[in-house]
Amino acid sequence: MDKDAGKKSKFLKQGKIVILLHGRYAGRKAAIVKNFDEGSGSNRPYGHCLVVGIDRYPLKVTKSMGVKKVARRSKVKPFVKVVNYNHIMPTRYTLDADLKSMVTPDAATNPTARKSSVKRCKRVLEAKYAQALRSGKSKWFFSKLRF
Repeated sequence: MDKDAGKKSKFLKQGKIVILLHGRYAGRKAAIVKNFDEGSGSNRPYGHCLVVGIDRYPLKVTKSMGVKKVARRSKVKPFVKVVNYNHIMPTRYTLDADLKSMVTPDAATNPTARKSSVKRCKRVLEAKYAQALRSGKSKWFFSKLRF
């Protein structure tokens, strides 16, 4: 038997885009901020991760729209959540935004910390979306999942 057979490759890393499968945000896309492969203490003894996702996606923007209308339609409503590994489906995409400095592990339990984290993430994601409109990169993350 191989000595490497017991080792699993870690593919759920920071920045990996996942799709949530259960709960209020089922079918929503999210990016992993921090992962806890071995669990964390007695309250969550299973593998889980802290994610930042999009609750309300931005609306379609066309060339003929004005600057104010584009700004209004480019709004994003994010969420911060701790999710069990069994309740996410990884994708091949990654998001190269620095969300780790915006979200602390305390945001998962403390409501005021979560609210401030969501506000900071909103600014980062909206800036990333504006950049995606110009370059076309990371466009998939900001589009609604059709199923």
